[in-house]
Amino acid sequence: MKEYKLFINGQWKEAVNNNTKEVLSPSTGECIAIVQDGDANDAKLVLEAAQSSFKKWAKTPPRKRAECLREFVACIRENKDRLAELLVQEQGKLLKVAKMEVDVTCSFIEYACDWARHIEGNIVPSDNVDEHIFIHKIPRGVVVAITAWNFPLALAARKLGPALIAGNTVVLKPTTETPLATLELAELAKKAGIPDGVLNIVTGGGRTMGEALCKNTITKMVTMTGSTPAGQEIIKATAENMAHVQLELGGKAPFIVMADANLELAAEAALHSRFDNCGQVCTCNERLYVHSSVYDEFMSIFIPKVSKMKVGNPMEESSDIGPKINAHELAHMHELVRISLEEGATIAFGGKEPKGKEFEKGYWFEPTILTNVTQDMHIVHEESFGPILPVLKFDSDEEVIKFANDADYGLAAMIFTEDMRFIQRLVDELESGEIYINRGHGEQHQGFHNGYKLSGTGGEDGKYGFEQYLEKKTVYLNYK
Repeated sequence: MKEYKLFINGQWKEAVNNNTKEVLSPSTGECIAIVQDGDANDAKLVLEAAQSSFKKWAKTPPRKRAECLREFVACIRENKDRLAELLVQEQGKLLKVAKMEVDVTCSFIEYACDWARHIEGNIVPSDNVDEHIFIHKIPRGVVVAITAWNFPLALAARKLGPALIAGNTVVLKPTTETPLATLELAELAKKAGIPDGVLNIVTGGGRTMGEALCKNTITKMVTMTGSTPAGQEIIKATAENMAHVQLELGGKAPFIVMADANLELAAEAALHSRFDNCGQVCTCNERLYVHSSVYDEFMSIFIPKVSKMKVGNPMEESSDIGPKINAHELAHMHELVRISLEEGATIAFGGKEPKGKEFEKGYWFEPTILTNVTQDMHIVHEESFGPILPVLKFDSDEEVIKFANDADYGLAAMIFTEDMRFIQRLVDELESGEIYINRGHGEQHQGFHNGYKLSGTGGEDGKYGFEQYLEKKTVYLNYK
């Protein structure tokens, strides 16, 4: 069993307090590795290391920074199979999805590298004679990047790519549930020639190391993907030092099927947009609204598709759904079903743990469809982040828009319709940062991934995401 240390300033170090934490396999519940359980003492050390490396890295020409990161990508690709298997072991995702995640990890960094020659400021006219106003784009400093357990490697790359290309140094803290593949990046970064202290990777609890990282005055930016409560705590922790905060948090995405929709395409998209990665995706289809005139026909297509999904060993090609991440998340699935039944919902499919010897260990749950659901039910408003889908009927455009916006979250929405007038209305009125029309979820690097309401602040990807990692400095040059 491998034991991982903290990667600080190019060296592996034990936590100051000598505490460690087990990493458990979602498939078996058994320990697969040991990681350091760092605290505020380690946070101080790693931030000081990142700060000491900042000035030299910031002065390195962006093109040279990109050359280092492209070599980093090459090292990741060389280790694709090993990293993918680690993702399966620690997160429980299907092997084919894990391999895709490694590919996306590489493409996130490659996309960031393309910005190396496009860090552009502005020259704007002054109101004064013989004066120019220059607006420079400069790196912020030390960036703390905190990632979630559902796509640990891809989320790390989504942050460290633009942060490093912009000239910042990074302290990366993966969750203690899924830190292994992320920690493996350390040696690959060193092999690629990324200077010591530029990329540091540490593990520790959110209320110990995480809070200390956010509160320290060295930290100039915190970028986090995770739960809304965790994001709210980060905002509180950074209040005193006024670090820039970028948060991608929870979601409760509506999936709307209109009367004129292509029902086959809609059903296929609804299936994968709910059950990809065992439903553990922030933009997942969390509540399915189907027009009453096509409800029965749609469900006759949709339920058979759900019934064919195989829960099983994520290493097997035939499996469609792996385990939930941990015992707490599994208990949450049972609780959501229990409350839904008490409130009057009906289980149309699933609703329990699968039977069989292979499921005696680990955290397994069947794909579950709930019907006879009404808008006021608990399941319609609490993020499930798992393979449970409530299905609701609606009768009018006004009603479904009202239902879709009736949520504390506003990350994503999906709509199937051929009515361009209604599409334009939805674009105007839906309270979601991302809207997918006639396709399922899945953002692209050149877009902008951001949420409204309790789904976050700031946003990532594309031009607007890259600029989050840059500060502006305005110079008034009078040459009279």
